[in-house]
Amino acid sequence: MDINDARSVVTVLGLLCFIAISLWAFSGRARKGFDEAALLPFSEDDLPVPEGGRQTKEGNKNG
Repeated sequence: MDINDARSVVTVLGLLCFIAISLWAFSGRARKGFDEAALLPFSEDDLPVPEGGRQTKEGNKNG
C-alpha cells in the first residue's frame, strides 16, 4: 500500500466522520438536548452563596 493510498483513506474517513457529526448535530433528536444546554448559563441555581450572608440575584450580600 502506497503512502498516498493511506492518506486518501484517512481523508475519506475524516470526511465521513465530519458528515456523520454534522447530520447528528442538525438532527431533530439532538435539538432538545441542545436547547436545554443553551439555557444552562441562565439558570439561577448555581450562584455561589457568600460567606455569612444572603445572596441577591447578582450574588452580592444584602445590607
